Amino acid sequence: MTADFSLRQLEYFVAVANTGSMSAAAVQCHASQAGISTAITDLERRLGVQLLVRRRAKGVFLTEAGTRVLAHAQAVLARAEDLRAGAKAEKGQLAGRLTIGCYATLSPFLVPPLVDGFTRLHPAVDLHFVDGSQEEIRQSLLDGTCDLALLYETGAEAGLTCTTVRTRKPYVILPPGHPLAGRDAVSLTELADEPLIVYASPPAPANADRWLHAAGVKAAVRYRTSSIEAVRGLVARGLGYSMLIQRWPTDASFEGLPLASVPISDPLEEVRVVVAHAANVVPTHRARAFAEYARETLATPEGKD
Repeated sequence: MTADFSLRQLEYFVAVANTGSMSAAAVQCHASQAGISTAITDLERRLGVQLLVRRRAKGVFLTEAGTRVLAHAQAVLARAEDLRAGAKAEKGQLAGRLTIGCYATLSPFLVPPLVDGFTRLHPAVDLHFVDGSQEEIRQSLLDGTCDLALLYETGAEAGLTCTTVRTRKPYVILPPGHPLAGRDAVSLTELADEPLIVYASPPAPANADRWLHAAGVKAAVRYRTSSIEAVRGLVARGLGYSMLIQRWPTDASFEGLPLASVPISDPLEEVRVVVAHAANVVPTHRARAFAEYARETLATPEGKD
């Protein structure tokens, strides 16, 4: 039986569902709002169900049937994209859309070199990336918004298949005039009475609690902030110390004030950065190629970013 609706109609419907309005979908699809509306009305007629509730000045809402059809429409469009990409792959060329998610704190360190390098190798791949909190990116994998994601393993395992691409040891940052700033390494017990500045975006607080507990230290938390640069800025101004994972290319705060980075002597477990995909999804060839490229590119020694 031949379907009497088009991929373009499904594309328009998915765009409206994702953006919440005909006008936003029109911009996204480079089409007119009238064309979007007509296509979806015709799709509803052909399917025999109402997909959307249209409310003037309030956008559109999916009906119960629309919610069910949306999942199928997304799957059909994904298969169509894979078919197109597969045809090009027969000629030895990776192609098609690939969306990568990244935990926001990791993005400045990982996204630029990976996007630049991978697109140079595979220019026909339509590579996109999004960043956000660890949980936002995990949900993007589970709902199919992202094909792959770069995350910390801690707190990301549920529903995902994870492959380690990098391991890092936590370290402390101190103001340069601190008595311990010139040491080769420092124990967390030596900082037990010092004010701690905590990066508040998960999984960072859980990591800090675990490291302190392993060292037998009860933290004296002074400030919490969801800005990693604010953490570094507060430390640079002598208001406390903090524990970080990723190594900045320069020991200076956003204001340009100096910082001291000191390894931790306690035997703390390493933190794993992983490339992940939804456990119930078989990655496409281009997704597997990106994961392999990430593993090769990020397998650098500590401090060599």
